[in-house]
Amino acid sequence: MRRRDLIAGTVAVAAAAPSVALASENESPTDSAPLAVAGVGLPIIAGGRVRNYIFVTLRLHLGRGQTAERVRTKEPYLRDALTRAAYRTPFTVADDWNVIDVAALSASLMRSATTLVGRGAVTRVEVFSQVPRHRTRTPAG
Repeated sequence: MRRRDLIAGTVAVAAAAPSVALASENESPTDSAPLAVAGVGLPIIAGGRVRNYIFVTLRLHLGRGQTAERVRTKEPYLRDALTRAAYRTPFTVADDWNVIDVAALSASLMRSATTLVGRGAVTRVEVFSQVPRHRTRTPAG
């Protein structure tokens, strides 16, 4: 191969590279994939006693201009805030100790995300799965 062909090949590759970078910059920030938060163990508390634990997997849908890397750095703080909130005001469903109150969990995590990451950083919390530690029966009454 001649030197001129090598230089021409290098220029062609270099010319193609910026268009790839520009394409990724032009994507809308709302098209980013949700951030997965796995394996948070939350207590089910009834009558002042821990009756069960539910292990939840969450997806955080990010707001405009947010990157998964930025929010991922705050994930340990979000997990801690969620666990603390679950002990303070349990996400217990009164008639079933095998599931959590998804609406209460989402509201709590949205409040924590606003404080820890910033307003609008997380637009929605989705509970992807709930796995109870034990299958327990809720006493009647």
